[in-house]
Amino acid sequence: MRKPTLRSALIYPYISLVIILAVAVGALSYRTGQHAVTTVTEHMLKEIVSRISQAVDRHVVGSVATLETAFPDGMAAPESIETDIEAMQTRFWIATSLHIDPNNYVYYGNIKGQAFGLYRHSINAGELRVKFDAREHRKKFNIDGINASPQYMSTEEKLFDPRTRPWFKVAQTSQKDIWTSVYIDFGTYDLVATRARRVLGSHGELQGVVATDMPLKNLNTFVSNLQISANGIAFIIEPNGDLIASSCSPNIKQTADGQNVRINAADSGNFLLNEVYMRLKPLLKEIDDNVPRTFFFKNSHDQNISVAFEIFRDKAGLNWINVVALPDNDFLGDISKNVLRTIFIAILATCLVVVIGLSIFNWLSKDLTKLAVAVNNVCSGRLEEPIEIHRNDAIGTLADSFRAMQHRLKTDHLTGLPNRYAFEQSLTAMIESYQSEQKPFAVMFVDINDFKQINDRYGHETGDQALIEFAQRLRSNTRSGDLVARLGGDEFVFILKEIRSSAELDPIIQQLDRALAAPLLSITTEKETYHAAIGVAQYPTDALSMKELLSVADNQMYTHKFSFKEARPGSPQDQNEPS
Repeated sequence: MRKPTLRSALIYPYISLVIILAVAVGALSYRTGQHAVTTVTEHMLKEIVSRISQAVDRHVVGSVATLETAFPDGMAAPESIETDIEAMQTRFWIATSLHIDPNNYVYYGNIKGQAFGLYRHSINAGELRVKFDAREHRKKFNIDGINASPQYMSTEEKLFDPRTRPWFKVAQTSQKDIWTSVYIDFGTYDLVATRARRVLGSHGELQGVVATDMPLKNLNTFVSNLQISANGIAFIIEPNGDLIASSCSPNIKQTADGQNVRINAADSGNFLLNEVYMRLKPLLKEIDDNVPRTFFFKNSHDQNISVAFEIFRDKAGLNWINVVALPDNDFLGDISKNVLRTIFIAILATCLVVVIGLSIFNWLSKDLTKLAVAVNNVCSGRLEEPIEIHRNDAIGTLADSFRAMQHRLKTDHLTGLPNRYAFEQSLTAMIESYQSEQKPFAVMFVDINDFKQINDRYGHETGDQALIEFAQRLRSNTRSGDLVARLGGDEFVFILKEIRSSAELDPIIQQLDRALAAPLLSITTEKETYHAAIGVAQYPTDALSMKELLSVADNQMYTHKFSFKEARPGSPQDQNEPS
């Protein structure tokens, strides 16, 4: 057996060391990149699941105001509906005007079996459903305004007794508002939940129950349209696993006998959704707060899955779980390819790999450090910090992804304007800078009056184009240095710098009103004009905190809106509905 030569003794260990070094560099690069991506992924998932919770809250909050308007807290219900019919018609019309989508139906039944309900077909049209005797069948009347005289339409064939309905039974013994179980509406075949509240008489005795329906179709649409990743999913479930909304599967199916039934997450037909639910199910038993949480697992296909979830509860007993999940490969694919490429080059170029490897390592570590700093900034909510990395490889792609993520988190996807987050960050900075610069400013709310007409008459696609056009007009008519952002729906908000008196606001408001009142180019069939309701709050004259500023501006905007409606009798109530 030949002894190894000195040359081989030097070369082989050298080659081995070179390969080990290359592998070590590749592994370190992969691990560092994986950690960075995992951190950003976790933050992004929590952000998305929080957005879902905000959407649920916006969807639910209208039902509170609807019931409160129909029967304000403390208002005693009459013993007979017949004695209060005109006042109830007025209150119920206002109640269904507050959030016509989704709360366009509010109804009341009393212990005598009398019933009164108002269903809104549109801004100007509604349908009264009334019965004054438990033994008679409910009659339907058309009305075309808040004080319009009802016009008889028909009488229902089936006897309706409110006292036998689930919403009446669950609410009559509850001390507070209460939700019924989610059910499938027999007319629309969509999921619906009903919020109900008992109503007392003048002596504190039970007189009846008032309720409003909340269709969940729009919530399902919102979840379905979320942009997560190539293979990411989002869904909302009840504690028993029944789907409320899902981006990857239906929430209702039809059985062989033609019956529509709800779908459970365990039977959704989507492999990833099923696995995420089975992993999530045991965790829910140990959680009693509403804080976003994350967990990670490896599925049966050996894929690493990242999951974020948050429990949404309200005072009326709503208890839903919002979930977002995605495979880590959606973000780690480019990093894995880069590691394999580095190892392959090291094996082919053993003589140069040490020098090149060290150079690459230093080069990589510098940018990876920047990425780590960028990740920490994102996790800390500092989205304004730039990422100064400009490369054409996987790390450059990752840096571009971070920049795109920063931009998405700060930008409204439809109009390209800054979103609520970017606005709140800018407003916080303005309040802080006032301490040193003493430069007053103003916050202005702008809400497009009667915007829902566009969606109703021309469709949501035209509504989106109209929103884009309104946004362009607002941006074009903004002073240099001022900020215009979109809060959501047809609501926009401004930060107007160096506003020292109310007189300086008048030309700005007039200019914006003229710009918005021009005919919409996006509606080619008719040259329609729309005005805006505007509210302004000055800092520090009107308020000293962000919350107070927004509240003052919002109240002024609604005052302006209602005065505008009063000046135009018969004008539809603007619903602030998202396009």
